Amino acid sequence: MTYQEILENARGCIGNYCKACPVCNGRACKNQIPGPGSKGMGDTAARNFDKWQEIRVNMDTLCENRVPDTTLELFGHTFAYPFFAGPVGAVNLHYGTKYDDLSYNAVMLKTCVENGIAAFTGDGTNPDVVIQAAKAIAEVGGQGIPTIKPWNLDTIKEKVNLCKEAGCFAVAMDVDAAGLPFLKNMTPPAGSKSVDELKEIVKIAGMPFIVKGVMTAKGALKAREAGAAAIVVSNHGGRVLDQCPATAEVLVEIADALKGSDVKILVDGGIRSGTDIFKALAMGADGVLICRPFVTAAYGGGAEGIKTYIEKLAGELKDTMSMCGAGSLAEITRDMVRI
Repeated sequence: MTYQEILENARGCIGNYCKACPVCNGRACKNQIPGPGSKGMGDTAARNFDKWQEIRVNMDTLCENRVPDTTLELFGHTFAYPFFAGPVGAVNLHYGTKYDDLSYNAVMLKTCVENGIAAFTGDGTNPDVVIQAAKAIAEVGGQGIPTIKPWNLDTIKEKVNLCKEAGCFAVAMDVDAAGLPFLKNMTPPAGSKSVDELKEIVKIAGMPFIVKGVMTAKGALKAREAGAAAIVVSNHGGRVLDQCPATAEVLVEIADALKGSDVKILVDGGIRSGTDIFKALAMGADGVLICRPFVTAAYGGGAEGIKTYIEKLAGELKDTMSMCGAGSLAEITRDMVRI
């Protein structure tokens, strides 16, 4: 199956919002929620994509000819590549009825594990979203990362405990989801978290905790203070606040702020190729998350579509590493990109 065939197949079953575009750049679907679109004018999702394209890679083939080593060590686990499938919840609402959360997570998690990476799972207003995500994670021996929204503390405890029972090796919270209306309207209140509140949540988790939705150096330092094992530089794909900077615009300053710490740095938002992944690693990330194109791959080809997309990203990353003189992820340095 080719990537073009995946896109063509997806257009017939992915619902009314996503257009399964040849390049997923946030333009055809902007300001459509539900769906993959972004908030307000739809500026932020498109900006995420555009800013990665403005960064160029520095070719250098005057080096030893080696097969690139793309393996990543994270939280005691070894992954074949430094990228993960990002979280999506209520998939049938946002992308069409071909999948529900259980069937989507089942095919995504299983295929990712079989191909050497892991998938994050999503959350939603329906409690079944996390329940079904936990079932799917248990089915793959805990090789998945649940992402819990910043609910009130009682709800967080309930959902985190459910995920712990599934055997997951890490848990994430997309704190930027505080901008979603259904959280603002909860009683008791939900949404943004103080450092002290986050410390308590990290303690409840009792495993590597990932804070997703950090967009400033100040926020990164707060996450470190709270005990986060990793952060995800993310603006929620532009879905929670219009007029945000792109993740590519803030990654370097966040990486510099956390330099010398044990906090791992992941980044998402508009990353669409192996070359984009290389750029993110050169700018200080340890790995990346990609969400929307993985959804398209699942709708357009199921397990085969997901495998094809993983192989596409991996091939592009290896090619860029070879052409820029990096034999391993550790050898990817900032001077290999032109910002």
